[in-house]
Amino acid sequence: MGKLTVKEVQSIIKRNEPGRYSDDDGLYLMLPKRGSPYWMYRYSWRGQRKEYTLGKVIDLSLADARSTAADTRKLVVQNINPIAERKKENEAVIKTVNELFDDWYLTLTKRIKFPQIPHRIYTKDIGPYIGSLDITAVTPMDIRSIINRISDSNRPSIANDALLHCKQLFNHGIKLNLATYNPAAAFNVNDAGGIEKSRERVLTIEELTQVFKIFRENMTSFTRDNYLACVLLVSLGVRKSELTEAHWSEFDLSAATWKLPAIRSKSGVGFIMPLPNLAIKILEELQVRACGSDYVFPNRRSSKTLHMGKDTLNRAISKMFGKDPGKAIQPENLMGNIEHFTVHDLRRTCRSLLASLGVQGHIAERCLNHKLQGVEGVYDRHDYFDERKQALSSLANHLSSFLVC
Repeated sequence: MGKLTVKEVQSIIKRNEPGRYSDDDGLYLMLPKRGSPYWMYRYSWRGQRKEYTLGKVIDLSLADARSTAADTRKLVVQNINPIAERKKENEAVIKTVNELFDDWYLTLTKRIKFPQIPHRIYTKDIGPYIGSLDITAVTPMDIRSIINRISDSNRPSIANDALLHCKQLFNHGIKLNLATYNPAAAFNVNDAGGIEKSRERVLTIEELTQVFKIFRENMTSFTRDNYLACVLLVSLGVRKSELTEAHWSEFDLSAATWKLPAIRSKSGVGFIMPLPNLAIKILEELQVRACGSDYVFPNRRSSKTLHMGKDTLNRAISKMFGKDPGKAIQPENLMGNIEHFTVHDLRRTCRSLLASLGVQGHIAERCLNHKLQGVEGVYDRHDYFDERKQALSSLANHLSSFLVC
């Protein structure tokens, strides 16, 4: 096989077929099943095959990768093991917890689908408290302080995640011989957020009627954007991030379809959703409200994030219930005796409503972009577009009487 060309590299990345593509002389373009494409150099060292990562394709052009591979090849000729040399360099520069996290995060980008999740938790809840400390200076008391602080803010799931990430982070430090023990090792979920129970909250029609009436009556507290987002969530059953991070380029309102790209789908597969008239009406209003933004729900505040924030909806709902974590003075509870619910409970409510309308289980599951399970999932590749269209239209008609828009 000959050397790769720039066009071939672009074509391989566009096809997104996991594999190893040779450029000769030991240089390979790597497309992992999870993570970003990267360059890798293979060489022999004392009778064993070694693989040395050069960098991600987004950071290294084909020419740069070849130049870096040539420099690496020279090290091998000089009887210097590039992997051992890099380890020495890491040991020299990684001193603080922030530096350790940066090194660990590089490994996450290659092996997990959503490395931004641990990055967000570290940046918000871990780094500000221990990031500037020397790796060996962190104690179990520091870890306990972190997880207690998160637990006290009524975020048990995040507390559990933060503990898990601390354990993995300091295990990474042990692997690099930068630490001799893990300060988070002795803690378990009982010390953090506790064992998490699956939520079962589903809103009844009566509750939905009352909830959306209260939302409409309190638009100064619960904005129009929040209201329309919640209507779409309960009528389409989409995931919060799929909606709040949606681009206008994904929608074809004339064809009444939403093409959710694989990169934003939790299932990892692209998905075409039929849009009922209720959704079209809402999206037409949102298009005006977006004022030319690329996002359906642009961020209304100055922020690095151009779309609606990840916590905006849940926090807005909690405020309506008189709960605002971290605030000394809590807002008034405007929801009366309604049981508290979250954004994800609206998705579960959508699934329950579809069942109550007689929609068959496998069609309802596909409406929510769930993969079909077991043998059915293996052999049934039909996407049920027409059936989903009918189901979502029936649901929208059912809801339209009280979801005033």
